[in-house]
Amino acid sequence: MIRKLISLAIFLSIIITISAQDKAKFVEPKSGYWNHIKEEIDKYEKEDKSRKTFQVDLEGIEIPSSVDQFNKYWHQPPISQGNTGTCWSFSTTSYFESEVYRLFKKEVKISELYTVYWEYVEKAREYVRTRGKSLFAEGSEANAVTRIWKQYGTVPGNVYTGLQEGQKFHNHSHLFREMNSYLKNVKENNFWNEEVVLETIKSILDYHLGVPPQKFTVEGKEYSPKSYLKDYLKLNLDDYYDILSYLQQPFWQQVEYEVPDNWWHNKDYWNIPLDDYMSLFKNAIRNGFSICIGGDVSEPGKVAEKDVFLIPDFDIPSEYINDYSRQFRFSNETTTDDHGVHVVGWMELNGSDWYLIKDSGASARDGNNKGYYFFSEDYIKLKIMDFMVHKDALGELIDKLK
Repeated sequence: MIRKLISLAIFLSIIITISAQDKAKFVEPKSGYWNHIKEEIDKYEKEDKSRKTFQVDLEGIEIPSSVDQFNKYWHQPPISQGNTGTCWSFSTTSYFESEVYRLFKKEVKISELYTVYWEYVEKAREYVRTRGKSLFAEGSEANAVTRIWKQYGTVPGNVYTGLQEGQKFHNHSHLFREMNSYLKNVKENNFWNEEVVLETIKSILDYHLGVPPQKFTVEGKEYSPKSYLKDYLKLNLDDYYDILSYLQQPFWQQVEYEVPDNWWHNKDYWNIPLDDYMSLFKNAIRNGFSICIGGDVSEPGKVAEKDVFLIPDFDIPSEYINDYSRQFRFSNETTTDDHGVHVVGWMELNGSDWYLIKDSGASARDGNNKGYYFFSEDYIKLKIMDFMVHKDALGELIDKLK
């Protein structure tokens, strides 16, 4: 009898155990040993990257301190390009917004990302045409904007932002990685079907940036991208000249700007001596024209927290800046073409000009004048390689540039 009762108890215990169900609940994650590992790794890597930056000491140097000191031309407020290599589109788009105002007194905001979308498509097209020899990268030049607008037109900024819902800053890291990986695969497999490649690239762009509009309404009237450029903005893109100054090509001719970002090997740049280059630049900005510029912004004369770019004497004294010192730095690659910005004003200080720069880059937000820099005249002379300007600013040079 006792044996039967024991067996029954064991049986009931098994039944209860089988019937019971495990439960779960949400709990706050607790710090584990992984956090200790990560802290030590971060500490090591931080120490490994603690090299200091060499930059000019501004003590005792008189510099501009505020945007309000400058003679300014109308421009839209500075906006950020986020985590992208699209300064060329942001700066040139800003420039053309100012040009629309200068010519027609219209305050417009034009989409930067519409241009970027089609520039990527054209880069992919050339990549296929050259069987992978053409550069596919994020950078480009100011005259890429005029080239894309002539082919595809343009749209207002609120019609095509290139941002997803809730996204505050542009981030093209995933976008570019996907396109670049796909094109490498195309090359590895010798799959040069242009139609298929471009449709795939556009599908990636559509996912990340959105589908570009074909029709939209502005002030109650319907436009296409091309009619918006022609009938609303009314810009004649052939009126804009790209000016360059270096010794490796003949002066007073249209030449190729030999940098990677000129990936389509454009030869529309008018190459002129440095004295003429600076004279044209100074006269243009003093006579009502803003200017779109490109050059090197990675210099010891850059002090972002003071919004200043200048050329220190320890680099080269002002009186020694000429065609040769400029070319020397370009040839040894201490001058590079790494950023495009928009010159929107000027001032004179101690007999020399300073220029107000509207910049879409992140470091332009590190100082007190968010989105702006102050470039010295010598900085333009030594480190800014090219600029775009309207033909009416050319003055007497117009006859030489035909």
